Amino acid sequence: MKTMFAGAIVCLCLTAPVLADPPAWRGYGGNAQHTAPAPAKAQRLKNIHWQIPVDLTAQGDVFLIHFASPMVTASNTVLVPVKTGTSGGFRMEAHKAKNGRLVWQQDSDFVLAPHDWIPSFPAHITAQNRLYYAGAGGTVYYRDTPDLKHGNKGQLAFYGLDVYKANKSTLNSRVMIDTPITADEQGNIFFGFLVTGTNPANLKSGIARIGADGQGSWVAAPTAAGDSHIVEVAQNCAPGLSNDGATVYITVSDGGSGYLLGLNSATLATKFKVRLKDPLGGGDAIISDDSSAAPTIGPDGDVFYGVIESNPGGHHGRGWLLHYSADLATVKTPGSFGWDDTVSIVPRDAVPSYTGASPYLLMTKYNNYEGFGGGNGHNEIAVVSPDESQKDRFSSQNVMKEVMTKVNPTQVPGEPKGVVYEWCINSAVVDAAGKAIIANAEDGHTYRWDLVKDRVTDIGLNQPTFEAYTPTVVGPDGTVYAINDAIMYALGN
Repeated sequence: MKTMFAGAIVCLCLTAPVLADPPAWRGYGGNAQHTAPAPAKAQRLKNIHWQIPVDLTAQGDVFLIHFASPMVTASNTVLVPVKTGTSGGFRMEAHKAKNGRLVWQQDSDFVLAPHDWIPSFPAHITAQNRLYYAGAGGTVYYRDTPDLKHGNKGQLAFYGLDVYKANKSTLNSRVMIDTPITADEQGNIFFGFLVTGTNPANLKSGIARIGADGQGSWVAAPTAAGDSHIVEVAQNCAPGLSNDGATVYITVSDGGSGYLLGLNSATLATKFKVRLKDPLGGGDAIISDDSSAAPTIGPDGDVFYGVIESNPGGHHGRGWLLHYSADLATVKTPGSFGWDDTVSIVPRDAVPSYTGASPYLLMTKYNNYEGFGGGNGHNEIAVVSPDESQKDRFSSQNVMKEVMTKVNPTQVPGEPKGVVYEWCINSAVVDAAGKAIIANAEDGHTYRWDLVKDRVTDIGLNQPTFEAYTPTVVGPDGTVYAINDAIMYALGN
């Protein structure tokens, strides 16, 4: 299968960033496998240390938006993507973790792809401590030494910066990055992009790679899939890297259904692919641009990805967590929820009561949407075993075995008894050292789920807010960062 590369390769003599300790939290899902591990034991949720807005124009109590993940350097600087305008406008901010003091900020000309729910502002910090964030026309900006007020910076285009500079107006209006950015251990970055019309670079919607040396390449989504009906990379689907960095996993769609692909991380040639199917009925699963699902790669190389059921509502709108071998050739037992969640990895010794066969467990959102296909509103989070099965509580399908579940404790006013607020997460941090999970909910609280005592403690942040998806993050000193009501809170002892 022929891989399509840009006619012009970026050829900038980049100044290599100074090597430093790797960042504590690199971006979406914490790392390139999206396993969301806390870099240190999380502090208790006792106090709000400081807070900053991440959407300067947020109004009302409903936010249909994907809030981007904060990043935290090894030196404990918090890098925060911020939305500055009503329908666009973004900037990066760097804050001292100790007190929230602003170190620097930089505006971006990033343009959102056409969307329903507002996508996140793509940003990621590499193992080499270089910050990348999205710009207009499918370009990315970089900044070295992000802990300091000033640092080496520049702009890159995966199809050639000279081509971009000569055709800015057209490319800015027709080429947009539409997924989070992911970097491998060598500092090469990957992302999906959307193209809405003809352009001087002859780009089609697809997957891009920019090497640590600044050289760029790309492959069109239909070419990668070997299917001319494919039109895009699934919006918000952060590329995932295999544990050895050799394979990039990403989802492409025809606007409704499609494939999970495994691409060669050096050439973007297709190595593996699988059509995403509803495990219950066998029909094509639905891939939604409103979802925040991205591939999670387990310690054994297995790949997990969430989809919507083929008949929306047929599984209470929960979708499925699909489960594959590393080569995507073997379909394994699915999970009972998945459509809008990126699962986290839970070490088995973080759950002392677990005595089963799985070498690791998964943490997942487990909402049961009230009134949707028979859902009762008993919204949960769950720890499940990927290598064991049980009969699904909501269908005749066998699914991953539930090890622990926890219902949100807050009743929704005016709703029938037992209808509680949703867990509003796209990725939740796993505190292995503290044997706990930290997750947000729409009731305005951030919760710590103690996996030893099987109980939750919480800290109240704001009034209940119906918002799409928010992350939780832990820094190198154990500070917890949680987004709720368009505000990022620094939480701890």
